[in-house]
Amino acid sequence: MAVFDTPQEAFGVLRPVCVQLTKSQTAENVQLLHSRLQAVSDSALQELQEYVLFPLRFTLKMPGPKRESVFQGVVQCLTFVLSTTCVKKPDLLQELFSELCVCLASPSAPHQLAPLSEELKQAVVQALLALLHSAYGDVLLTLYQPSTLPHLGFAVSLLLALAEQEKAKPVKISALKCLQALLLQCDCPEDHRPLDGEELRRCGDLFASFLPGVSITLSRIITGDVKQGHAVVVSATRLFSRALSVVMADEQLAQVPPKGEESALGPSNRLSELLVHRGSDWAKSTAAKLCILIRKVVERVSAHPHWKARKELVEMSSLLMATCGRSLVGSVGQFVKALVGLVNDESPEVQSQSQEALRSIAARGAVAENRRLADLLSEELHSLTTALPRLMSSQDDQGKLSTLNLLLGYLKLLGPKMNIVLRSTSHLQRLSKALMQVLELDVQDVKIVEERRWWGPEGSRELPGSLIRHLQEASSQRKSFRFFTEDRIFFLLQQVCRVLGYYGDLYLLVDHFMELYWESVVYRKQAAMVVNELIAGAAGLNVEALHERESALGKEELKGVVASVLEEYLDAANWHLVTSIQGEDLDAEPAVKHSGLLAVPPEARSPLPPPLHSRLSVHSMNSSIWQICTQLEGVGSFAFALQKDFQGLLISVLYPVLEKAGDGTLLVSQVALGTLMAICQACGYDSVPDLIRLNADYLVDGISLHLRHLAHEPRASRVLEAMLRHSDAGVLPLVGDVIRDVLAALDRGHSDRTPLFLGVMHTLMTMLDSWFVVGHQAEGTWEQKGGPLTGETEPQERRPAAGPTVEEMEAFFLEYVRQKQVAEGELPDVEDEEQGEHLPDLESESNDQSSEVENPLPAHAQIAKEVMERCVHLLSDKSLRVRLKVLDVLELCVTVLHQHENHLLPLAHRTWPALVTRLTSDDPLAVLRAFRALCTLGARSGDFLRQRFSKDILPKLAGSLVTQAPVSARAGPIYSHTLAFKLQLAVLQGLGSLCRALDLGENDLHDVADACLPYLSVKQPVKLQGAACSVFLHLGQMDPDAVWLFLSEVWCPQTYEPPHPSLCPVKLSGMGKKRNEFTDNVQRLLDELQ
Repeated sequence: MAVFDTPQEAFGVLRPVCVQLTKSQTAENVQLLHSRLQAVSDSALQELQEYVLFPLRFTLKMPGPKRESVFQGVVQCLTFVLSTTCVKKPDLLQELFSELCVCLASPSAPHQLAPLSEELKQAVVQALLALLHSAYGDVLLTLYQPSTLPHLGFAVSLLLALAEQEKAKPVKISALKCLQALLLQCDCPEDHRPLDGEELRRCGDLFASFLPGVSITLSRIITGDVKQGHAVVVSATRLFSRALSVVMADEQLAQVPPKGEESALGPSNRLSELLVHRGSDWAKSTAAKLCILIRKVVERVSAHPHWKARKELVEMSSLLMATCGRSLVGSVGQFVKALVGLVNDESPEVQSQSQEALRSIAARGAVAENRRLADLLSEELHSLTTALPRLMSSQDDQGKLSTLNLLLGYLKLLGPKMNIVLRSTSHLQRLSKALMQVLELDVQDVKIVEERRWWGPEGSRELPGSLIRHLQEASSQRKSFRFFTEDRIFFLLQQVCRVLGYYGDLYLLVDHFMELYWESVVYRKQAAMVVNELIAGAAGLNVEALHERESALGKEELKGVVASVLEEYLDAANWHLVTSIQGEDLDAEPAVKHSGLLAVPPEARSPLPPPLHSRLSVHSMNSSIWQICTQLEGVGSFAFALQKDFQGLLISVLYPVLEKAGDGTLLVSQVALGTLMAICQACGYDSVPDLIRLNADYLVDGISLHLRHLAHEPRASRVLEAMLRHSDAGVLPLVGDVIRDVLAALDRGHSDRTPLFLGVMHTLMTMLDSWFVVGHQAEGTWEQKGGPLTGETEPQERRPAAGPTVEEMEAFFLEYVRQKQVAEGELPDVEDEEQGEHLPDLESESNDQSSEVENPLPAHAQIAKEVMERCVHLLSDKSLRVRLKVLDVLELCVTVLHQHENHLLPLAHRTWPALVTRLTSDDPLAVLRAFRALCTLGARSGDFLRQRFSKDILPKLAGSLVTQAPVSARAGPIYSHTLAFKLQLAVLQGLGSLCRALDLGENDLHDVADACLPYLSVKQPVKLQGAACSVFLHLGQMDPDAVWLFLSEVWCPQTYEPPHPSLCPVKLSGMGKKRNEFTDNVQRLLDELQ
């Protein structure tokens, strides 16, 4: 707080210090004066202003070199005085102004900056700023006279040099702020006296002399290195706009008198030469030169990474369009370009401000020279669309974003007037061809073709909801475009198309782009993408608009447009494209007539597609995949656009989409599933199974009719597979007839179609397994009960406390006798009874005491039985591919039928001879698959196959293991990748559980142990050692004593002394042996058994 409030007190304190500083210019004296000044009140200091300034000014004007610390202290002290007092004398203002400017200039070269430190330069600039703020309004205006023009020019040149050449960011920003205050455009919070029209015009006349240097230097600063920071760019852009708004203001230029009527400036002809007459010729010439600088500034700042710089550009464009619209008529397009390009900026602040500026422009309706805004925008739009392909191929990602933001902004600003532009053939052609080139996909990626849909033997379960919701997004994220990789760029292109659809004439646009769709295969994918977004935009889906459209398209009209587009998408020439060269995919693409929109193909309405050539390239298949995916995305987008009204188009859409959901190409099937989810959400279905179930009638009808035509069978089978895979058990009664049609087609024996129908059977059995078997696991299996199934058609509940009753014991032994007879082959020949609808009741033939009548088979079990009967015949097919598929289907049939033993066991009996052949004399792949089927069959049928396995399979299996053991023991690391290794591993992994399931006898178990013993050697691959150990552990659960004795004969780590001398000592072959290759694994197994 001030201590000295009166001038007298303050003078008494300040006088000695001022005298001392005048005598001795030291840093201590300056610091002492500064501290004393802080103790003086503002009013007292105002009275003593000139007295205090004298020693400071005297120090500044002292000739010779000065100590920088003294110099800087004096300037800071001067700044303090000026910031707390007011300069009331014009002479003092001009003298101080000149003295401070001289401090920045070099003594030897006044037009250059003095070699001062950054701190001293900053202090001088702050002093200048304080001086300009301390002068009263009328006093300050005395600085802006023609006579002071040289002083102003000197200051402007020095400050511009500081802003451009100085490296320190604070100095640059301070110099720019000081220049802004010097141009009377200060935006500080202090109040400044507003200038009237005449004063503004007089200042504008003076500043016009500096405009070339100011504008050129500032443009260099703005377009300089981005490392200088956004704050410098913001300050320079603000000063650039304020300088132009003062000198080029329309109101001022309109009031400039002719050159002959100007008042005389006095005798100084030199000053008259410095002044600029802002006549019409000068204004046109200057505007043309400024147009170049404005273009550079707009291009650089619109792509600046910091949002504050882009926001300042919006303010500059809005200010100059409002104040200089007529004088800078040639730059109006650049200002509009800046505003339009930033209307979709990622920063909310920039976006909202640019939108507000555009709304104000649109409200005025016309711009410079009475040209309508739509005309200006159409010209800019035409130029931009012409250059768009070149810009997208040459710019970086940030430049591409700015270019597309500009295009989108033009369209938004045109709004309802867009149709005026679109009806111009030139504009529409330029726009459409630009979109076609920019949206061109890169179809060189091999992975898209390689990735195949695969459903494992466990089958497919319903995908998680979170994954399904993102299936549609997956394809758009994986799209690879030629000219860009950024997701935001694709989003902007989508918005461009949606805004076109929202405001434009949808009939005109769809017709034009569908013409491009048919014009060339090169444009087909891009045209489909554009049409999809056009219809989404016409429906108002996720469209950001500046104006409301004049009239929206009615639901019926939109539905008509969608129906016409779907008709083209689903045409055979565009829908049934080759996406793979793998087996059945080639067979699935014969030359057939176009199917149109219906599930049942109508008469041909267009020429047959060209025949499939053998020269299929990855490029063409990749292109076909993306075309199908784009059209599938369009179906989903159309469903969202029409909502409930899309229900009427389901009859024409659902069958083709399900066909693609069953496609072998992973991407196509994923996008098709996403389309099904979109249809569910749009039409109000709870889930995809609900959608399929409620529309199954005409789907099944279409499949049945297609199965009657050889050419349509592959696609019909895909639809059926997709129906089964993506629905629930409720669909089974609805597809029963069509499943019988497939079985009938399989019986007709077309060898080239057999794998196709087996694929359907595999999917069917996989889904039956997931729908019915999983739910019955809790009812009890042979594993849960500790032995084979009791043979009853309905599993009984376990009694935890009470023991078995007499009746139960009797039933158990009777069932044991019956199963033994069946195992020995003593059962009626069922070959002659195939024509019957059901197999004979074995229980009634073997057990006359049973009077129970067997319950009819459930529908799913009856289907599994019929499928398994076909597998019996096809197991001996000459095609390895067919045999492998049959074995997979057979395994699933056994799983589904395991609850119905009376039907499973006879079928297992019929299957056995062919299965033995597959296991003993077939390709290794078939052997591997057959052994897996055998394991499943053994697990489900109990000891029914015991004797057959012991007689037909076990000797050859054990012999093969023994023969192959030395080979694997000598093999190197690469052996684990061979088919022989995989076969050994599969046999060892499944043999133990198979022995338990079949309840093999003692001799058979000994044979198994002998065969597996070589694999306990440490010379064997680690995986084979582990699998062999698992076999012995399973055997140990069946007969632990025998296994212990067998292993102890190999290696026994301890001796056993008899408990009494009368007993003979125990002697085992493994006692006393040295450690060998079997020791480690045998010791581990013995520890487990104990």
